[in-house]
Amino acid sequence: MNRLPATAKINLALVVGPLRDDGRHEVATVLQRIDLADRIAVEPAPRLGVSGFPDDTLVRTALEALARAAGVEPLWEARIRKRIPVAAGLGGGSSDAATALRLANETLTDPLPAGALAQLAAGLGSDVPFFLTSGPQLGTGPGTELEPLDLPQDFWVVLVLPAGERKSSTADVYAQFDRLAAANGFAERRAALETALADVRRPRDLAALPPNDLASSPIAAQLRLLGAFRADVSGAGPAVYGLFLHREPAAATEREMRRFGRTWLTVPTWYG
Repeated sequence: MNRLPATAKINLALVVGPLRDDGRHEVATVLQRIDLADRIAVEPAPRLGVSGFPDDTLVRTALEALARAAGVEPLWEARIRKRIPVAAGLGGGSSDAATALRLANETLTDPLPAGALAQLAAGLGSDVPFFLTSGPQLGTGPGTELEPLDLPQDFWVVLVLPAGERKSSTADVYAQFDRLAAANGFAERRAALETALADVRRPRDLAALPPNDLASSPIAAQLRLLGAFRADVSGAGPAVYGLFLHREPAAATEREMRRFGRTWLTVPTWYG
């Protein structure tokens, strides 16, 4: 059975624009993998099966889509070992789906080429194609148009999942964004993001990236008080991250933040 880690991501920036004709929103987002991962295993089987995470829908959907695209029956058994919190803004479901696609595709006599696999992934969700790439990426369009970024990777990440917070569905979060007409000024905010990215040389330069358009949290302010040079909500939340230059203050902050909910101390990673 082939196995791979399915890493989480954080959005180092998320600028959101108007609704597109395809029903998704225009975005410009900086996607960064972190070393918090589920484990995915896939092997050929007499029938399609997904075990280990009863609430899964996306891995099964991904494998069915791969079978249709390849003109074969979906004869795989996938096993999911969850570590990434669910519905937290960390992309766990998307990462699981992308990793299952990679593993199942490798079992095919005639695997899909990378471009076709990425196109298939884009139909599953905005974050799924990112998890087929390596390194940080700028996601534009609906988030599926990816451009590699040369960003520093030598920092520590404190993650906080606030206790008792439950994210509304991503669709509800975007609907609230639309009700507030928050897409106004998207071109200017995207230009500001691109300018800030062009000036990034050291980890601390990431502090100049614009804040998340979709969500905010008082936890971010607490992380900054404790020494984070950048702190924000990831995706539609509710997970919040703080970036630190050195391990010792990051570890102390992770311990301090446990009173607010579940916490992790982790680092950027390049690939799953």
